[in-house]
Amino acid sequence: IDWNDFSDLSDVVPTLSHVYPNGSADVNEFQAAGGTGFIIRELLDAGFMHDDVLTVRQGGLREYTREPSLAGASITWHDTGASRDESIVRPVTQPFSATGGLKLLEGNLGRSVIKVSAIPDDRHVIEAPARVFDSQEALHAAFNAGELDRDVICVVRWQGPQANGMPELHKLSPPLAVLQGKGFRVALVTDGRMSGASGKVPAAIHVSPEAAAGGPLAKVRDGDRVRVDAITGQLQALVPEAEWAARQADTLPTELREGNRIGMGRPLFTGMRRSSLTAEQGALSWM
Repeated sequence: IDWNDFSDLSDVVPTLSHVYPNGSADVNEFQAAGGTGFIIRELLDAGFMHDDVLTVRQGGLREYTREPSLAGASITWHDTGASRDESIVRPVTQPFSATGGLKLLEGNLGRSVIKVSAIPDDRHVIEAPARVFDSQEALHAAFNAGELDRDVICVVRWQGPQANGMPELHKLSPPLAVLQGKGFRVALVTDGRMSGASGKVPAAIHVSPEAAAGGPLAKVRDGDRVRVDAITGQLQALVPEAEWAARQADTLPTELREGNRIGMGRPLFTGMRRSSLTAEQGALSWM
């Protein structure tokens, strides 16, 4: 995956994050308005998807742009046609927003992606002192102890494909959402994986290269001022350049390394983790 591609699409793609702009449409209304068939067709016709990609359907992706209907006792398939409710889905020529739901971030902390579609407008830029964690559990412990009741950017490292296989970090969102609800300016920076779980909290995820591969997150220290800027696309530790260049990167703690090797079949994948590419390269281990 090259996240630069999303910059090219941001002004035209009708992202699914805007399918329910007022929070009022459910999945049945989405389907009735055109559904995934409409979205796929719009993306294909605009050149944002490849229609030669093989699928389980003989005709490839183009077959997924059609929908069934009954003609007597027979099922017929036809194109989804125009949107049947433009308050739910719109064509690429009339997007809900001038920007898309994903943004590439770059800086001295690496490259990452941030989902901005659900983030309040006044939270697209967060600058605050860092608090560094080595696990989800460590962040939860600090939250429960009241140590995060302030403006803070939580850096959760050692969560990438080489470190522990890049599990879903779904436990991080609730405590950060609570802090944001209290009025604090908070954000998450991690080399780990989150799907759509970040919600309304600014989250720079899939940071590449990961800390376990010597990535810059291994240099961050508690108290470093960090800037997450979804407007300019900046992911930066605001540390003097000479100091940052001279700073020694931490290494994956022995207890974490050993713990990541056992349980749930993990010994089988040790070799794959060792040779895994970055998250933005698909975390592939055979190239």
